[in-house]
Amino acid sequence: MDEQQEMKVKNPWHRPHIFLVAFGISVGIIIMVAIAVVQNKPLHQKYKYGIVLDAGSSHTSVYIYEWPAEKENNTGMVRQKHACSVKGKGISSYSGTPEKAGESLKECMDEAKKTIPKQRHQETPVYLGATAGMRLLKMDNDIASEKVLASVETSLQTYPFSYQGARIITGQEEGAFGWITVNYLSENFITASGTVGALDLGGASTQITFVSGQEVESLDNSIDFRLYGNDYRLYTHSFLCYGKDQVLKLSLEQQIKPKLDVTDNIILEDPCFHPGYEMNKSFQSVFDSPCVKMVTHSKTGQTFKHKGIGDWKKCQEAITKVFNTSYCRYSRCSFNDVFQPPVKGRFGAFSAYYFVMNFLNVTTDNSLDDAKKKLGSYCTTHWNTLKQKHPGVKEKYLSEYCFSGTYIITLLEDGYKFTPEDWKNTNFIRTIKDSEAGWTLGYMLNLTNMIPAEAPDTPLLPFGGYVSLMLVLSLLIFVCLILGYIFFRRPSGPAHKEII
Repeated sequence: MDEQQEMKVKNPWHRPHIFLVAFGISVGIIIMVAIAVVQNKPLHQKYKYGIVLDAGSSHTSVYIYEWPAEKENNTGMVRQKHACSVKGKGISSYSGTPEKAGESLKECMDEAKKTIPKQRHQETPVYLGATAGMRLLKMDNDIASEKVLASVETSLQTYPFSYQGARIITGQEEGAFGWITVNYLSENFITASGTVGALDLGGASTQITFVSGQEVESLDNSIDFRLYGNDYRLYTHSFLCYGKDQVLKLSLEQQIKPKLDVTDNIILEDPCFHPGYEMNKSFQSVFDSPCVKMVTHSKTGQTFKHKGIGDWKKCQEAITKVFNTSYCRYSRCSFNDVFQPPVKGRFGAFSAYYFVMNFLNVTTDNSLDDAKKKLGSYCTTHWNTLKQKHPGVKEKYLSEYCFSGTYIITLLEDGYKFTPEDWKNTNFIRTIKDSEAGWTLGYMLNLTNMIPAEAPDTPLLPFGGYVSLMLVLSLLIFVCLILGYIFFRRPSGPAHKEII
């Protein structure tokens, strides 16, 4: 038979079938990846809440914090949701009518009820911490301070929250919790950037807190924390009576005392107040605090004329007199025989530090010398000019900015021994990531144990890394399947043969 017939050896699957199988494998891999993404997608977030009342000397603020319910031990997760400023003065001002102290909180606590979901009310802790204003009241009248605290306690217990107590916190706690707040919000506890020191200034006290790295010679100025697996030994001190309001009384006392026995018609020419400023003030308004010595009863009902002359250098000299630097029993001191190691590193200055310097537009963007010049120029501004320029600012506050700004610079430079370089390393801050800097967040974190002593467990890979890895692995599987299929089905013999 002369006819030749060629027979090709065919694969058992036709070519279209191969594409169908490959398509099925690829679809399966895509579905697998999609399921993995959906499965690991965070669920609808549920939040928990906490309330802290900052009962300061001049006013009370109510802060509401929130955090994801399933991640309450992860740093940087707690944030400030709402803040409310209680109308009126601080609770210590109600010493004569203590029942009104609790009543004053009503408006802000009603806001808290509306802000926090009703189903979370009963599990939301409420803390009230009273600071230097109540410390002074306790020194002056212990019974009155107890009645004020009882009043706010009764008021807070009427709300559907988990009441955790109202107490006067120590100056050391105020400084340390402020330091925790600033570094927690900045996520410094889990980064290699190091911590920042905390400078807090209120109406009745001021605090300085930082990690010094040196031996603290006074146990009263040392506090230890273990946070996220790291140990921190802090230097901290709170100067009672050295908040901006009380130190003004101290300065006025220094200027008034030499004139008390000389004349009944006292005219106090104050270099820390603007030229053109003139006000009749009672002796009682100056000497109504445990921070200053009481004048004789014959003077308490009388008045003196407070007249501004606007001389910044003389103002700084007058303020320096409220610091006692004549004696130090330690290797070095700040003032008033208080041990302090050399300041170290960066600092965040908040509360009145920020409000005063922000109003004056005096920041660390300027050198220390430039800040002094700017403040010196401001203090010489005529009082009438200043009132016309800032018609919306209360005259009491407006009149005191020269004094307060000069006090801040003097406190840092002469009190804490800040150098021009330390000044550059200090930032005046109000908020960090939309949460106000202050002691309240650190206080709540400490009481709720939301900052673990040891570093919290973390997944091997972050969520994005996990998804990326799954995708790469799926592609590799797909390629391997295709190659395996090709090699498995390739004919082992010749492609064709002849049949005769």
